[in-house]
Amino acid sequence: MGQRKRKAGEELDGKLKARMVKSLKIALAALAAIAVAGELGLKYSATAGIITVLSIQNTKRETMKSARNRALAFLCALALSAGSFFALDYTLWAFAVYLLLFAFLCFCMGWGEAIAMDSVLVTHFLAEGSMGYHLLLNETLLFCIGTVFGILVNLHLHAKEDEFDRLAQDVDTRIKGILHRMVTWLLKEDKSGYTPECFDGLQESLKEAKLCAAANYGNVLFRSDTRELDYIRMREQQSMVLREVYLNIKRLEYLPEQAGQVAGLLERIQGSYHKDNTVEELLGELEQLMGQMREQQLPRTREEFEARAILFYILKQLQNMLELKRQYVLSH
Repeated sequence: MGQRKRKAGEELDGKLKARMVKSLKIALAALAAIAVAGELGLKYSATAGIITVLSIQNTKRETMKSARNRALAFLCALALSAGSFFALDYTLWAFAVYLLLFAFLCFCMGWGEAIAMDSVLVTHFLAEGSMGYHLLLNETLLFCIGTVFGILVNLHLHAKEDEFDRLAQDVDTRIKGILHRMVTWLLKEDKSGYTPECFDGLQESLKEAKLCAAANYGNVLFRSDTRELDYIRMREQQSMVLREVYLNIKRLEYLPEQAGQVAGLLERIQGSYHKDNTVEELLGELEQLMGQMREQQLPRTREEFEARAILFYILKQLQNMLELKRQYVLSH
């Protein structure tokens, strides 16, 4: 318990440190953008800092995608505002018309994040009562400076492969623990103490590993390696199968001799459960066991028939679980 609390405390400290570092980078980047805009003699130089803050995303890939979308939206905002101000002069009604058209366009194109940023720039035209060349250049430079500093903040980000390996190992360890409990409880007639709490811990581990895999994918710009994401999806699917196996083990009240055979297979799966196992050998053993069960003497009682049917269904579920791993290995 003490070790668990210490680990939770270390994780909390790590998260607080990461948030503090990110906050500091945002503040420094915004300050630098404002300073550069001020040195260039741009009007409304503080806007460059706001654009920097709004441009920062969680990963490189998200940041670059956001910058591209906002650049396209900025060009559309210039065109729509020019049309609105030309038709209705530099009035609130003209700005309202622009905002109506621009917001509708952004929602249709998936550029919702650009509405506030670009509209702030358009208010400068409204305040100045002009869209002259110098003011257009001023707003374009503000946009470019803010966006560039927003991109620069995330250039250092890189995939944390070691962190993912650690989290993936934690997922595998939890699944091995679930398999070990299945071996133990499968051979007990009284299963009242067999509870599903272990799956809660597994879901938390899967969630952390999935977030890490998504961040790693987003921080690699020039290649699309989905191995980590695919690995976690595969483990998520396996966890769903194992929950079904758990429910079927709970239903097993009578223990025919085949229960020991199934428990033995579960134990071998647990013993060889790791990231690099191709599961070919395990699939072969499972097929052999299913063939043996088909050839065995028919059940003598209804109770034995139901129990053996459950055991056979558990084998089919385990086959599905192993096939998921085999498909992952073949695809990568």
